[in-house]
Amino acid sequence: MKLLYKPFGIAFGILAGLLSKKIFEAVWGIFDKEEPPKPTTQRTTWPKVLGAAVVEGVTFKVTRAAVDRAGANGFARLTGF
Repeated sequence: MKLLYKPFGIAFGILAGLLSKKIFEAVWGIFDKEEPPKPTTQRTTWPKVLGAAVVEGVTFKVTRAAVDRAGANGFARLTGF
């Protein structure tokens, strides 16, 4: 069954990545009105860069876990495995 689930897992991963980017932008907007800085941005502070990285990482991991869990549950209900 793992082989059968693999394409669904890949699709769920792509969906999670797209969704987490939108969520990250919304969450970052709560903290700062400017765009989140990239690590290579010269005109920003270390705390701002590191804060953006933390928020992005947490947002991605939580979104990925939620989408993967929901996808696995849906696949199990659909197939019985």
